[in-house]
Amino acid sequence: MKTIKFFTVLVLSLILTACNGQDKSKTASLDKSISKIEVLDFHSTHRCTTCNAIEANTKYTLNTYFAKELKEDKITFQIINIDAKENEKIAEKFEASGTSLFLNVIKNGKEVQINLTDFAFMKGNDQEAFSKELKSKIDTELKML
Repeated sequence: MKTIKFFTVLVLSLILTACNGQDKSKTASLDKSISKIEVLDFHSTHRCTTCNAIEANTKYTLNTYFAKELKEDKITFQIINIDAKENEKIAEKFEASGTSLFLNVIKNGKEVQINLTDFAFMKGNDQEAFSKELKSKIDTELKML
């Protein structure tokens, strides 16, 4: 019985660690002529159902409501495997250690990182609720550009 409890706790710990996201916003400076929103979906190689749903629902929301902005590069979408060596620096920049969803809002060359990871995990398996809230968050940021 103790062995089963131990393995249950171990498995839950691994899942929570793999799907960990930090709740921090950061600001940086870029070319002052740049104003856009980068949507960044970080993930590890091994993904849970919710992690896959977050990606699918983010794509759905962007393609459904922001196709024009995607085409104009006013919004960009990147899917980033944090386990890949070439993605090490960007994962470090956003402190992404597992599945994480960020809006990187660039206005007049200044970056503001908005961590949506908690929201993404809470709503990730409900496409309608996820899409509605993500759309609202992006709309709010677009109005500020």
